[in-house]
Amino acid sequence: MLRLSTKGRYGARVMLDLAMHYGEGYISIRDIARRQGISEGYLEHLLTLLRSQGLVSSSRGVQGGYMLKKPPREITLGMVIQALEGTFSLVECVTSPSACRRADDCVTREIWVEVNRKMSEVLDAVTLQDMVQRTDEKRRQQAVMYEI
Repeated sequence: MLRLSTKGRYGARVMLDLAMHYGEGYISIRDIARRQGISEGYLEHLLTLLRSQGLVSSSRGVQGGYMLKKPPREITLGMVIQALEGTFSLVECVTSPSACRRADDCVTREIWVEVNRKMSEVLDAVTLQDMVQRTDEKRRQQAVMYEI
């Protein structure tokens, strides 16, 4: 089974959380941990990686925390996954053809390259703002269902 690692999955949730609170200033790691159900220690690790890639900024002190470095419409899910996972590919030969002596005439490699390209297109097309809008829409739909 092909899976995104915990870093990628939790990192997407953290960035969505920050996007949902964009414009409110720095958000404490404690608040993010409480809302997302992720340990503060693991969050610190993820946010350090995201900060080193220029996606979030941080501030220390009583009013400190983390916030997006750019507006949510300027950060894609692809940027988040790339920052946390590095180069993402189904098989090694997609990004390193020299890893396989059959790469030049391998039909399956061509398919893996295409799958990778399509995954990247999807991830690069979805912004954090899109994710915020999807979340808002999902909440509206759930609220309507409860009113029946």
